[in-house]
Parts: sequence; C-alpha cells; structure tokens
Amino acid sequence: MNNFQCKRCGACCRGESTVSLSDEEIQRMALFLGLSLEEVLQKYIVMKGEKRKEMRTIDGYCIFFDKEKRLCRIHPVKPERCKEWPFPPIIFKDRENFQIIQSFCEGLKSLIFEEISQSDT
Repeated sequence: MNNFQCKRCGACCRGESTVSLSDEEIQRMALFLGLSLEEVLQKYIVMKGEKRKEMRTIDGYCIFFDKEKRLCRIHPVKPERCKEWPFPPIIFKDRENFQIIQSFCEGLKSLIFEEISQSDT
C-alpha cells in the first residue's frame, strides 16, 4: 500500500482478544524468544474455548505490544493475521469494513476506500 504509513498508534494491538494462532506461529515465537514451547504457552498464550489459542492481553493490549516504544516485541515472527493488518482481505471489498478499520487506525485516516479497493486488483 503505497500511501499507507503506520503511525504506531497501537490500535492494531488493542483489544480484549487477539488473533488465533497456529501451532507453527507459536513455535516460531518460542524460537525467537529463546524459550521452550511450554514456557511460551504458559507465559504468553491463552486458550479461548477448546482449540483457539491467542496471545494474552495486558491492560487491553497484546502482551507483545511495547507501549513505550509503540512496537511489537516479536515483529520479525508476528502471526500472519497481524502482518496483514490494517489490510485484511475484507477491507478491499466492503466500504463499511474499511470505515470501521479506518476509524481505529491512524495510518488509514488520510486514505479513501476507492484508493485501496483499486489497489487490491
């Protein structure tokens, strides 16, 4: 996205829930952090239901969001869903979804739906 500039507002890392994690993503986190899989599961992961694994949240933010630096502490290995934000596929197809995400993301404030919907082609 040529016109998008991340403002490091942290909106993408905020919420009472985070993204679903695959076992491979959790393993990459463990290797990056130099911890065992068990340590990562215990310290950083929470189960939602029987199968869904997510990163824990602290004070309404993903546990890996550094509030002072406004950066992800595991950026090189962050989950695929995090990498695609603020451009999940649905944002290109629906003006309402774009506007919802735009209302939270400072980097999207100056963009218009027509610009991003055309760039997905």
